[in-house]
Amino acid sequence: MKQQLKKIGMVMLAAGMVCTQTFANLGHKPKPTKQNAPPKGSWVSLFDGKTLKGWHSFNKKGEVKNWTIVDGSLVCLGAAQGDTGGDIVTDKAYTNFELSWEWKIDKGSNSGVIYHVVEDPKYHATYETGPEYQIIDDLGWPDKLEDWQKTGCDYAMYLPNSQKKVAPVGTWNTSKIVFNNGHVEHWLNGKKILAFEAWTDDWKMKKTTGKWKDYPDYGTAKTGLIALQDHGHKAYFRNIKIKEL
Repeated sequence: MKQQLKKIGMVMLAAGMVCTQTFANLGHKPKPTKQNAPPKGSWVSLFDGKTLKGWHSFNKKGEVKNWTIVDGSLVCLGAAQGDTGGDIVTDKAYTNFELSWEWKIDKGSNSGVIYHVVEDPKYHATYETGPEYQIIDDLGWPDKLEDWQKTGCDYAMYLPNSQKKVAPVGTWNTSKIVFNNGHVEHWLNGKKILAFEAWTDDWKMKKTTGKWKDYPDYGTAKTGLIALQDHGHKAYFRNIKIKEL
């Protein structure tokens, strides 16, 4: 009887060791974690103040030559011809977000921040797909500007309200775009200057009867890259950060 119990005990001990080893073998590879992914709802810097890390030229590979870093600011040199060919975009795409940045421009300059941009060889410019927060010298632009072309507009779509106050050319402004499931807000220097709902009947009417009537993919993407525009003029950006919603 003692010998039987001893044998049973040895068998159980051996089985336990096998189970332990099997569990160890199965468990030695931890589940992948998103340690590098920031928690949703936290602010993330899109510009480190020193390099173009996280950015690339729209529809291009290789070194970016028409943007540089000066005193912690991301500076557009205005090297592009016209309004295509010089924009830079984020490496990452975003859906719902709050995007904040500081900017200034030289006299007579034109630029913008564009979101939900789609990269594809068939598109020659970021604005063919992405809505734009317009940045321009309202007072010093050499030609007459329509209201839908001025700073703070959802370009060629929605106009700012009376809360719009732009700092003088050459001094810093703070802007923000909020996009949340089609609800859009533009902020300028701490004031909400416009709000609208994307993809509504009103939005579709504005798109199909205005500047974007010949751009069928304008504003339709719900996820895309963020672009800084090179419109052939100097522009300065800093403290660019985003919070995914």
